[in-house]
Amino acid sequence: MRINWYPGHMKKTKELLQDQLGLVDIVVEILDARIPSSSQNPQILKIISNKKSLILLNKSDLADEAVTVEWLNSFRKQNKTAIAVNSIDNKTASKVMLQLQHLYQEKAEQFRKRGRNPRPVRVMIVGVPNVGKSTLINLLAGKKRAQTGDKPGITKGKQWIKIHSTIELLDTPGILWPKFEDELVGIRLAQTGAIKDEILDIEELGLKLLEDILLLYPQFIRNRYGDLVNKEPIDVMKEIALNRGCILRGSEIDFLRVANILLDEFRSGKLGRMTLEKPSK
Repeated sequence: MRINWYPGHMKKTKELLQDQLGLVDIVVEILDARIPSSSQNPQILKIISNKKSLILLNKSDLADEAVTVEWLNSFRKQNKTAIAVNSIDNKTASKVMLQLQHLYQEKAEQFRKRGRNPRPVRVMIVGVPNVGKSTLINLLAGKKRAQTGDKPGITKGKQWIKIHSTIELLDTPGILWPKFEDELVGIRLAQTGAIKDEILDIEELGLKLLEDILLLYPQFIRNRYGDLVNKEPIDVMKEIALNRGCILRGSEIDFLRVANILLDEFRSGKLGRMTLEKPSK
């Protein structure tokens, strides 16, 4: 299942990031805690390589807690600052601001040595579409400053937002990259909602998700949809369809509807907390 989605505004966003990078002190890279590897844009990683950065594993409330700890340890071994957050949890704001102030200490001290008060730390927020950037900014700002939604592509242009007397943020639109070298990366991004459903084969995507869950977290399928007789993903999908009444005229299975149910319940966390990727050893 080959997926690519790189509309024109993403190319412009990449150019914007490169142009504005000189203005910022710290880059906050937001990853999806369920797919930390697939949601890390390799082009952005290259662009920001010389900047201080903070990695946020967002939507950690939807991810497998034990695997999130593995990811945090993996980033720390790479000498990267990373924390797990949930952009709808009020405790997140203080955690993030504390980390930003810590990362800015060295530069703030340089201002003081020159007899000047430190200016506000300038922070750039980057991430793939629908990873929770705008929701996080609104949480940090304490009010609704950035557009939010549950579909990719809500933020359309750059926005400088003062969230505190000591912190200014540059919000940028979500950005992917032109070609996913690994086919699975595109699938993972699509499963979590980073790619528009309208361009996807939802039935195939839902079946692939079911395969993954049956392999990694089979108990969640049983807990949600009842004891299932079959073991093959396509047969399990049919059973779920029958249990949920996803039947067309002529007693045919409505695979599109059951695939949408699987994707929606995975994305919302109704199936359970799960992570589809583990860090490499």
